Amino acid sequence: MKILVTGANGLLGQTLIMQLLEKKYKVTGTGRGPTRLVAAALEGYTYMDIDITDGPAISGFIVEEKPDLIVHAAAMTQVDQCELNKQECYNVNVTATRFIIDAAKIVGAKLVYVSTDFVFDGRGGPYSEEDVPAPVNYYGSTKLVAEHAVMESGLHWAIARTILVYGTSPSAGRVNIVGWVKAKLEQSLPINMVTDQVRTPTFVKDLARGIVLIIEKDATGIYHLSGEEQMTPYEMAVETARFFGLDTSLVKESASPDIRQPAIRPPKTGFNIGKAKKELGFRPVSFSEGLRDAFT
Repeated sequence: MKILVTGANGLLGQTLIMQLLEKKYKVTGTGRGPTRLVAAALEGYTYMDIDITDGPAISGFIVEEKPDLIVHAAAMTQVDQCELNKQECYNVNVTATRFIIDAAKIVGAKLVYVSTDFVFDGRGGPYSEEDVPAPVNYYGSTKLVAEHAVMESGLHWAIARTILVYGTSPSAGRVNIVGWVKAKLEQSLPINMVTDQVRTPTFVKDLARGIVLIIEKDATGIYHLSGEEQMTPYEMAVETARFFGLDTSLVKESASPDIRQPAIRPPKTGFNIGKAKKELGFRPVSFSEGLRDAFT
């Protein structure tokens, strides 16, 4: 099977590609700028620097490559930047997804779309796949529009929603919450972390494994892929500090209104992952196990 992964330079993209290569799939990655993946030199992997918002470019590339399956992991995910730059956010998260859908139709490729807990309003988490989305910020709105485009495409499709992904990638990229907390505390800088938001943080290797399971089982529909522990960002930061032997007193409790951010965050999301466990055999590690795996 030939698999195309968009967002190949991201944390998930790099991790997923490594897992796919280990299973001997032929993989093509797309991203912006030079590849960050050491595996670029390995057999079975090719990379293309391409702007997915350039319709003719991404469509032409997909038609030329003729992948059997596309994992669309590329997105504009910085929630505040999405709120402040709505046109760019829409172009990346919605328009580019439609370009990829149209090209997938031409080559007959299955599409696995990576989405987010931010399609929900955070009033009733943890959420199952059957719960009705109601995003509270622009980022979540664009991801939901893209989900609908995927579901209405007529393609053989699956949607993998996830939450607050952490871990390390084979090559350096944008820092996730664990890396950010570690870096700040190593500089002895105090950090304000909210106690009134709840998530089920996701270890990146688990998310990649979940997507591989979707591919291997030829699963269709929506799947929630995350950890099982409900944690606040404050609790995540304290556990991260303890793991690295850093000063937990530098982690300060805050409420969402005290941290002025352009985009509203849903207060309580988190996922019920029962469907993924039953149908895919998905088994995520705990947050502490994820830290050990990533950093030891």
